[in-house]
Amino acid sequence: MKIVYWSDYACPYCYIGETRLKRAIKELGLENQVELETCAFELDPDAPKTVETITVDRFAKKYRLSKEDARQQIDHISQLGIDEGIDFRYATTLYTNTRDAHRLTKLAQTKHDPQLEDRVSELLFDAYFTRNEKLADHDVLLRVAREAGMDEAEAKAVLESNQYDEEVRFDEREAMMRGVHGVPYFMFNGKFVIPGALSVSAFKHALEKALKDEKENVISEDAPQCGPEGCRI
Repeated sequence: MKIVYWSDYACPYCYIGETRLKRAIKELGLENQVELETCAFELDPDAPKTVETITVDRFAKKYRLSKEDARQQIDHISQLGIDEGIDFRYATTLYTNTRDAHRLTKLAQTKHDPQLEDRVSELLFDAYFTRNEKLADHDVLLRVAREAGMDEAEAKAVLESNQYDEEVRFDEREAMMRGVHGVPYFMFNGKFVIPGALSVSAFKHALEKALKDEKENVISEDAPQCGPEGCRI
């Protein structure tokens, strides 16, 4: 079974959704039967490469909330991550551009090693939501590459060029053609889609349907997502 999904490393529901999906796969004993492929989706392609805002202020402005209400919403989302075993520190994230993080992922994908790709993805999410590092910082990305087991010199050469930029843009064009307006967005066996971070039990249900090759859509409109205009809160 192949699951293709669009995601951004600055998206809290993407980290939570990916974690829940992997847990569902593990609990069903499907680790050797499921192939995961990450596709790039930048929530804000024009995000700066330097930190210009703090999370609470940005959240309050985007959703027209008081700072106190914004903190409560951020804490609520963080708790969803904590409930999944993640040391989730959303309130203190350092918001920057994620293009280079996606390009590093594309480099990892050229190695055709699912475990490597998974390590890179997990380390990038961890860098942003737990370590609260800047994903536009090449030193951060090179540490991720090194810890994941990539060739650091090759990663450095890619980051200092525009290599894999077109591959990132291709993913985003495909998302647009498919009508993807928010992430995470999962596609099971190319037959049905799940927009949003489902619960573990709902992911299990979707996996079981996919294994039976059932063709009906499995869609949960209430599953949380983030889009260019913001996250569902």
